Amino acid sequence: MNFFDLLAVAVWIGVIASGVLLLRGLRQSRPAGLGPAPRLHDLSEAAFMAGGPGAVVDAALVSLLCDGRMLVGGPGIVQVRPGVRGGDPAQRAVLQACQGAPSGWLYQIRYAAMRDPAVQETGDALAARGLITTPGARQRRLRVHGTAQAVVCGVLLVLSLPLTVADFVLHEGNGVPFVAEVLPVLLAGIAVGTVAASRARRRITPAGAEALRAVRAHYGADQSPYVQTSLFGLRGLRDPYLREQLVPAARGTRLAAAQSRTRSGGSGSAAEVIPVLWCAGSDGGGGGGTGCGSSGSSCGAGGGGGCGGGGGGGSSCSGSSGGSSCSSSSSGSSCSSSSSSSCGSSS
Repeated sequence: MNFFDLLAVAVWIGVIASGVLLLRGLRQSRPAGLGPAPRLHDLSEAAFMAGGPGAVVDAALVSLLCDGRMLVGGPGIVQVRPGVRGGDPAQRAVLQACQGAPSGWLYQIRYAAMRDPAVQETGDALAARGLITTPGARQRRLRVHGTAQAVVCGVLLVLSLPLTVADFVLHEGNGVPFVAEVLPVLLAGIAVGTVAASRARRRITPAGAEALRAVRAHYGADQSPYVQTSLFGLRGLRDPYLREQLVPAARGTRLAAAQSRTRSGGSGSAAEVIPVLWCAGSDGGGGGGTGCGSSGSSCGAGGGGGCGGGGGGGSSCSGSSGGSSCSSSSSGSSCSSSSSSSCGSSS
């Protein structure tokens, strides 16, 4: 057995050992569902499954905007009607963000509501029932491990060609070519690493995917914006007025996170980091799958931002029963909106 044969054996042992460890870690990281078939309790849980905390807040915003409890004018400034109450924890989180926030920017409201404990606890409940996986260091290690295995196997596959030529020259073509010896295990290593890294990125477990499919089938005939946003995130929202308001707000989530970190970073002892586990969107969601704007499993501190009532120095929107009208203050900003939008689904 020459050097190249020994090298081929070492490659086989290394790739197989790496693949076994990767698959074992991936299996251990997937929580087992409690009970025969866990189900989603409400549309807020479906929204969390579809797009994480961002989709939960988006659905709450759609509900508040559609029935006129919240009014919005361009560019993305909102105001809540006096005496409005939230119908569920997500709506109450949005309204709470509006009460204590310095401005009326919709993207700041969205970010603050995403970080609300009531919204975050939805993810905790789903993870406890084995419907989604909890993000953490293990998932990141598995993603890195799978990606590294695929890359290393690809590099070795390329290097096997000149090594095959060297083997042929040194041993005058006797024996099996080196590339033929290592090709099967390297291709398998690339496939296993790629698939494992992809699965490590997924938040929804097989039981969770089945539960989400069941809810989508149950509400399949309901094309209302709230239901479609809950089931599919912002990609399920057809109403052009609502998309015009909410899609930019979703894109501004990272900006809101950066602003929150900047404010908290300059506030001395008040800059306490608030742990937020559920930041990024889950699988299957669209449009609103923006993360919280930080690496790891916690987001920046600070109150986020939300709705401000009229006051000097900014713009505010005040509505009447027929729609919304906007009045500018000393800043000279003005806006107009069509809050009287039907909020109906477009076929």
